[in-house]
Amino acid sequence: MCSCQQHSDNAAKATTAPEDAISFRVEDMTCGHCAGTIKQAIEDQLPGTAVTADPASKLVSVVGAADFSAIRSIVAGAGYTPGADRIG
Repeated sequence: MCSCQQHSDNAAKATTAPEDAISFRVEDMTCGHCAGTIKQAIEDQLPGTAVTADPASKLVSVVGAADFSAIRSIVAGAGYTPGADRIG
């Protein structure tokens, strides 16, 4: 989890994810630094993926990957807690 002081107090908002994406919430993604860490971890370990991570809605979307379990493992390895359920 991030220790920077740029955390957002915004409530989670509904956000539309790309139709072909694996999308899930990461409740402890609290700022842009957290989002960048998650994005980089997934894209580094799963080449060819495109990741969007929005700390305001706590939504992460991954295009170009099919293994939700592997993505969750990568996010956990980066120090965050991915939701157990896919969204959308």
